[in-house]
This record gives sequence, C-alpha cells and structure tokens, in this order.
Amino acid sequence: GKKGGHKGRARQYTSPEEIDAQLQAEKQKAREEEEQEEGGEGATGDPKKEKKSLDSDESDEDDEDYQQKRKGVEGLIDIENPNRVIQTTKKVTQLDLDGPKELSRREREEIEKQKAKERYMKMHLAGKTEQAKADLARLAIIRKQREEAARKKEEERKAKDEAAMAGKRLQSLSLNK
Repeated sequence: GKKGGHKGRARQYTSPEEIDAQLQAEKQKAREEEEQEEGGEGATGDPKKEKKSLDSDESDEDDEDYQQKRKGVEGLIDIENPNRVIQTTKKVTQLDLDGPKELSRREREEIEKQKAKERYMKMHLAGKTEQAKADLARLAIIRKQREEAARKKEEERKAKDEAAMAGKRLQSLSLNK
C-alpha cells in the first residue's frame, strides 16, 4: 500500500485543559494591563492622556486598531493607491436623505429611455413622425376603400329593392287581371 505524505505525521493536539489555561492567562494579563493603565494615568497627570480619556471617541479606537491590523510591508511603506476606495462609515445623523442622490449609469439610461419614448409618442400622436405619416396615409386609403364599398352595397341594395318592387307590381298586375 501507499504511505501517506510527509504532512500530518507528527500531529499534536491541544487538550481542552491547556486551551482553558491559555485563555485564563490571557485574561489575567489583560486585567493587569488595565489596572496599570488606570493607576498610571492618575499618577502622571499627562494632559494629552486625560483629554483622550475624556473624549473617548470610537474613531480614535478604530484608527489604533487599523494601525495594528496592517499586514506585510504596509506598515513600512505608505502606499497611496488612487483606485483604492476607503470605505467610511457614516453615522445616522450625518446621512443626507433629503438631498439629491446620484443615479447610476443604468438608472440614468433607463430614465432617458423613458423620456425619449414619451417624446416619440407625443410626436407620433401629433403626426410628425415618419411612422405616423405612413399610418395616416394608410388610414386615408382604407377609409376611401370602405366608403366605396359602402356606396356599392347601398347601390346594390337599392337595385334589389327596385327589382323586388318591380316584381311585386307585375304580380299584382297579373293577379288583377
């Protein structure tokens, strides 16, 4: 049979007790640091630190976290990429809901398309477009044809009525004899 690769031959698993011990040690270390910071601020009386503690703003904390999260050479070199969009979070009070919002290209094109269609329909109803002129010409031809057909039907009906009347007269004359 095949032997497995070199990966995973010497696996070591951490027991749950060791994980708990590590977590407790980290918590204890964090508590000690907080106590030292609280005790140190009052003793030094540094105005910058006091001001920062009074104006504890979320943005200051976010900036510090951002500096810590840099990866690779980002911490060494300041790179200004014009294509990189930095997303800024806005507070609800900063949002401008009443102001005009910018439309995307697709939305603008859709609105322009609808306006062009409305303009075309107005011109079409006014008879100014080529298609409207062709439709009106075709409609005029159809009206003439229908008028001629109606006139022919009327003439045929009159001719039939006259023939029927003439036939009745002959019958009445022949019966009278």
